[in-house]
Amino acid sequence: MGSQCTKLTPCCLDSQFKAAVVEVPSVGNEEKSEVNDLPTFREFTFEQLKNATSGFAVENIVSEHGEKAPNVVYKGKLENQRRIAVKRFNRMAWPDARQFLEEARSVGQLRNNRLVNLLGCCCEGDERLLVAEFMPNETLAKHLFHWETQPIKWAMRLRVVLHLAEALEYCTSKGRALYHDLNAYRILFDEDGNPKLSSFGLMKNSRDGKSYSTNLAFTPPEYLRTGRVTPESVIYSFGTLLLDHLSGKHIPPSHALDLIRDRNLQMLTDSCLEGQFSNDDGTELVRLASRCLQYELRERPSLKFLVAALTPLQKETDVPSHILMGIPHSASSSPLSPFGEACSRKDLTAIHEILDNVGYKDDQGVANELSFQMWTDEMQETLNTKKKGDASFKQKDFRVAIECYTQFIDVGTMVSPTVFARRSLSYLMSDMPQEGLSDAMQAQVISPVWHVASYLQAVALATLGMENEAHAALKEGTNLEAKKNADSGQKAVKALVNSILLSKKATLFSDEFFMTISWELRCLKICFLGRLWHFFLVERNRHRFAKHELRKFASNSGEYLI
Repeated sequence: MGSQCTKLTPCCLDSQFKAAVVEVPSVGNEEKSEVNDLPTFREFTFEQLKNATSGFAVENIVSEHGEKAPNVVYKGKLENQRRIAVKRFNRMAWPDARQFLEEARSVGQLRNNRLVNLLGCCCEGDERLLVAEFMPNETLAKHLFHWETQPIKWAMRLRVVLHLAEALEYCTSKGRALYHDLNAYRILFDEDGNPKLSSFGLMKNSRDGKSYSTNLAFTPPEYLRTGRVTPESVIYSFGTLLLDHLSGKHIPPSHALDLIRDRNLQMLTDSCLEGQFSNDDGTELVRLASRCLQYELRERPSLKFLVAALTPLQKETDVPSHILMGIPHSASSSPLSPFGEACSRKDLTAIHEILDNVGYKDDQGVANELSFQMWTDEMQETLNTKKKGDASFKQKDFRVAIECYTQFIDVGTMVSPTVFARRSLSYLMSDMPQEGLSDAMQAQVISPVWHVASYLQAVALATLGMENEAHAALKEGTNLEAKKNADSGQKAVKALVNSILLSKKATLFSDEFFMTISWELRCLKICFLGRLWHFFLVERNRHRFAKHELRKFASNSGEYLI
């Protein structure tokens, strides 16, 4: 934090500090944090979760990690339109099905606004899956260590650690004092930018508590001695997170404590925080971290103590989290495309015109494995049925279109999201919104990131009177369409840039070719200029400097064109 950092008082763990914040009664998390709008914990079938994640599609993977017990987390959507996160464990992670169910049911009883609450589980055969609320705004690790637009502000960092302490205190009050492998990846942000602690870390896959997979440099010393996690181990991990927030880096505790002892606090604090906090606030946070990282378990503070100590440090408490984080608010609306506008108005005629014009372009890339032997008379008849359905759809004879598309789908030889989308609209045109919703969801199962499927779901849900769910589906469709258009635009620009460079006919730093690109893509200009500068330097055999300059341009623009 610049010159202010050097003035921070090193952490002296003396009696004065221990008396500075007194132990207080329970902060009453239940009173302010119990969640009322969540369903009770339930068991799902494997088929339900398979459908919710579009067959565990690669496009729906949120994260995958773990060496000893690899697992993958998918985003998904239930039939009632609730967004979920599904954690699918490795087959050997939970060999004892009974233990898995007991653990999941126990954690599933917790309900708190500071948690990513566990909604259910699945235990069929060798399959072990957990279902939790979906958090759309990434992990703390992403925002703290790998930020792209802006670093987390000091006020938000203080809010995160307070909410984390409150979450852990709530869990402790409910008999779940152990949290396994607490780190920045376990904290996620909801649609309003509020930080929440993942409930997955409350699950342990061994009755003796031997489940700690983090880097040994960050592991509590007692775990290295005994191989067991204790409530005090959670406090130690909380201390490492305090250091993460102060430094903006994942510094090993031993190194951080050396910096504190040597009064070298400028190396410890994040330079991005310069001018955002006072010496007293910085010193207080460093002291709390030092106490949490004590070697002796009895010298570490309790969660009540941490909550009481962090509460008076809070800043800008009236500012919503999404503003402090610099992320779009869930209530904000993005500009709608013509397709989105038609869906928001439930203009079925306009939607029909758009689907008819698009044809089957979006079916490209959908897996349809047809061997030579399959091209029989029956196969040809099936294709003729689809063509008849297409003709009826174009002529707005939706009854016949439904019949023909149903015959084509029932054969099951080819899979087409467009056929399901067209039958969905045909159902909507025939005042059959429930059937239309089912087909729109099936289209999304086949093509998980297809905006058309989300748009049609929005129309069907609005027709069924499910306005909140319809708004969420419309927003999802808008985001998917925007991402598709952005990806297409970037690919076009990259292809054009590379063709110019390969032809060696480019006039360095010329703006001429930008006249052929829509104004939305002008933001990629710095990438183009960086690429040309790199080409210029390579042509003059200055390869090392060229590589350095290209990285600098890429870093500034957030794009890599090689």
